[in-house]
Amino acid sequence: MLADNLILLRGLKGLTQEQAAEIAGVTRQSYSKWEQGETVPDIEKCDRLA
Repeated sequence: MLADNLILLRGLKGLTQEQAAEIAGVTRQSYSKWEQGETVPDIEKCDRLA
């Protein structure tokens, strides 16, 4: 569910994974894992994404 929301909201904002990762302060690879549901962001990263 989180992964789906990340994909949807990133698309609505017109951001690439690279741009979203930069906002969150992580690598694109880490952000990609969030969207694939392999891992989840910690609370600090969630705050940055919000």
